[in-house]
Amino acid sequence: MPDRSPLRIDVLTLFPDMFTSVLGASILKRAADDVPDPKDASRTRRAVVEYHLTDIRDYTDDKHGKVDKPPFGGGPGMVIQCQPVWDAVHAAEAADERPATRLLMSPQGEPLTQTLVEELATHPRLLILAGHYEGFDERVVEALQPMREVSVGDYVLSGGELPAMVLIDAVVRLIPGAVGDEASVDHESFSTSADGGLDYPHYTRPRVWREMEVPDVLLSGDHARIDAWRREQAANRTRQRRPDLMNDD
Repeated sequence: MPDRSPLRIDVLTLFPDMFTSVLGASILKRAADDVPDPKDASRTRRAVVEYHLTDIRDYTDDKHGKVDKPPFGGGPGMVIQCQPVWDAVHAAEAADERPATRLLMSPQGEPLTQTLVEELATHPRLLILAGHYEGFDERVVEALQPMREVSVGDYVLSGGELPAMVLIDAVVRLIPGAVGDEASVDHESFSTSADGGLDYPHYTRPRVWREMEVPDVLLSGDHARIDAWRREQAANRTRQRRPDLMNDD
């Protein structure tokens, strides 16, 4: 497989410090670092992703550093103004010649599904807008089209930062080289390789725990039987827990 340039992820937010610990730990950190190849210590596995955080406040022309105003028509909350968002987006995009896929985290957006995640993982660059308060002035949303609005669920959070972190985690782990054993992301719940269904149950040592035993088939060494058992378990679990995901065929 030919080497691909690291996926560039830009996040535009009023609270960049919220991302520091999440992007600096576990798989998300390793994916952004050059590290020794676990299969060959003489080689280096290059970073497969790079993160760039932009503070929208840096682009306000307000002398007090404010980026939000009360909404026209009255009502609660504050709305983020157009100008700082517009300038922040264009400054971030100018920092790299790769075209950016613009994403806006919004409870009104399309659901974040594994199918969408798999698609986004193939893009060269993602630019994620994470709003706060009552969100962005609708005019800047319209002016920045095309931009996909993405939702992590039918509920409302205090801002788009946590949804942005969810999206980043889901995407990055699918980039080749991000996870030590790439086979571990195959056949997971909702993945296209698992026909969009749920994953099968997993077991490890000890063989017996609190009088509960690991299924004998997993100890048989018969990989054909094990694969068949796993497929059956995945189908049963999907049928019981998420029948809406069952393939009609």
